[in-house]
Amino acid sequence: MNSKVNKYQNPSQNAASSSPQTHARLVKWGLIGFVLLYLSLVMLIPAANVFAQAFGGGIDRFLQTFSDRAFLNAAKLTLVMALVCVPVNAVFGLSAAWLLGRNKRFPGRAFLITLIDLPFSISPVVAGLMLVLLYGRNGWFGAALAAGNLQIIFALPGMLLATAFVSLPFVAREVLPVLEEMGDEPEEAARTLGANDWQTFWRVTLPSVRWGLLYGLLLTNARAMGEFGAVAVVSGNIVGKTQTLPLFVEEAYKQYKTESAYSAAGVLAGLAVVTMVAKALLEAKTGRRGH
Repeated sequence: MNSKVNKYQNPSQNAASSSPQTHARLVKWGLIGFVLLYLSLVMLIPAANVFAQAFGGGIDRFLQTFSDRAFLNAAKLTLVMALVCVPVNAVFGLSAAWLLGRNKRFPGRAFLITLIDLPFSISPVVAGLMLVLLYGRNGWFGAALAAGNLQIIFALPGMLLATAFVSLPFVAREVLPVLEEMGDEPEEAARTLGANDWQTFWRVTLPSVRWGLLYGLLLTNARAMGEFGAVAVVSGNIVGKTQTLPLFVEEAYKQYKTESAYSAAGVLAGLAVVTMVAKALLEAKTGRRGH
């Protein structure tokens, strides 16, 4: 008798149990579809349109931009920004991460973390304006700089300061969690075996955080090459002198040089794609090794 009852109850039980599974499946695929639609409208379709416009006139029209002196100067200046700001922020980020990771309690620790995160919360345009108010002709240090015949604003030093500011947090924020997860036991063991602080850093600490450091350098380089707002404020956008690739794109588009604008934008988008691929490879590497 029990077997007969169970026989007749099983279909209804299966229907009841399959209903939540079906609902969960619908919710999952609905969320996936929404995310893909949103990303397509906000990022994928605009990025694809940039490449389509850049190569719409053929590869020869695209390559003509590389003979433009203004484009070449902008590309060189963008490279200089990255070559200067990335190493500087790497040194600062490693130092700050080690200080915060190995000293859990000291006066001002929370304030220092807040300062490091400041570029994340301040608009780049506001950051550029702050530099103008400090180093501009009528700024706090303007008179002293003028007396020493030094120019910061509308010159390369101001652009480097702006780029270094907006790209400052990435190395520190990527290395700090790795240091905290690693702990200080390996370093203490190295010191016990007779290694000094410099040897401990190069042979123990740095190899342990290398993937986090590379990840931070990658993000820093991407931000340094693609920064627009802060650099636009402090540079003056002087063609051939203080114009980076993002500024060149805006200026060329304003001057109705759409082919040059899209070609330069295609170069920047290509750098972004390379950054994304390298970022994915590093994430896979760090995922396999568990930092």
